Amino acid sequence: MFGRLGATELILILVIALVIFGPSKLPEVGKALGQTIREFKGHANSITKDISDDKDNKKEQ
Repeated sequence: MFGRLGATELILILVIALVIFGPSKLPEVGKALGQTIREFKGHANSITKDISDDKDNKKEQ
């Protein structure tokens, strides 16, 4: 149903964000979003590793 975002959609999103947050707050919002995504990926990788380790431990038993 939903495809990947194209260049036009990304530009539109950035323009809307610029209007809403203003040029002074936009770098702060981007930094916070980047940190949030990085933390989410880290936790997701941690959970995946834990599941994989548990699966390996059950195979050994």
